[in-house]
Amino acid sequence: MEDMFRLDGKVALVTGGAGGIGRALAEGLSQYGARVVVASRNQEAIDKAAKEIQAETSNETLAIPVDVTDEKSVSDLMKSVVAKMGTVDILVNAMGANVKYDALDYPMEEWTRLFNVNVNGTMIACKHAGQVFKEKKQGKIINLSSIRGIRGLTGGNVGYCATKGAVELITKCLAIEWAPYNINVNALGPALIITPGTIHIAKDPARAEAYKKTVPLGRLGYPEDCVGACVFLASKASDYVTGHTIYVDGGLAAK
Repeated sequence: MEDMFRLDGKVALVTGGAGGIGRALAEGLSQYGARVVVASRNQEAIDKAAKEIQAETSNETLAIPVDVTDEKSVSDLMKSVVAKMGTVDILVNAMGANVKYDALDYPMEEWTRLFNVNVNGTMIACKHAGQVFKEKKQGKIINLSSIRGIRGLTGGNVGYCATKGAVELITKCLAIEWAPYNINVNALGPALIITPGTIHIAKDPARAEAYKKTVPLGRLGYPEDCVGACVFLASKASDYVTGHTIYVDGGLAAK
């Protein structure tokens, strides 16, 4: 029982693995024994992340570029991971984008771009990992949703909320469809997580305090707060868990 969270011998692919949350998840999976592939469009960023993670954990870590909105790029990525690592056991879709516009003025090209990354990218990666997992009759998929997948928000977030709502239902549908192949499909639903893209909130005392007052646990969230839930969903400990989102939100979803 003490080994049920270990990932030794497993290969984990993390798309968006050089980003704020993705980087923490990739390192966390490596700390628990997985051999990790970090993937994104930015070769320099994934090379840096892979080098740092391997130095920190001593577990093999590779960097392979991908554009998740391009199906051929994702297909090539999966083939490359299998060729270099022997297989893939865990897919973490940690990529994501957001742009803010009031609904009345929302540029539809930006709406389409958000859906291409957050929704299409998630589905394309799931599809190609699912093909590998179906053949193996085993696999774990962890999508990055958000508290905004179930709770609306003003301030120009209609596009982001819509994409995360779609990720929630992709997760549920795939969990049902792929259950016969022993593929677990779940998601993480963070609230505000302080990353390089949101550090300005933490640096604004008034804004940070106002936000913390809305959170039952009374504090900001950080990338490392997402790691435990990800490791759980990637490990044997979650073998009977599928179709769920774990909200890493300090209690916001309970309000």
